[in-house]
Amino acid sequence: MLSLLQILLLILDIVWFIIIVQVIMSWLISFQVLNLYQPLVRQIWDGLNRLLEPLYAPVRRILPQTGSFDLAPLVVLIAIYAIRIIIANNIYLFV
Repeated sequence: MLSLLQILLLILDIVWFIIIVQVIMSWLISFQVLNLYQPLVRQIWDGLNRLLEPLYAPVRRILPQTGSFDLAPLVVLIAIYAIRIIIANNIYLFV
């Protein structure tokens, strides 16, 4: 059971990393450091959005509209961190 929890923690770490990459990339696109007309940038951006949209969609339905400022990544990051804390604090129950 401990192995499954470690795998779950690894998956949460990977999702955390992907969200951070998407947030940084969105900033770079907003400040026109990256251009979405470049095929590689467009493919990476579309891939990240397709991966993360299932996580963001339920959060966006709950959060109020804030214009161009999207709080969904922040809420998902906080939720991932909270799940990690819960698992870390209760891991002794599964050993």
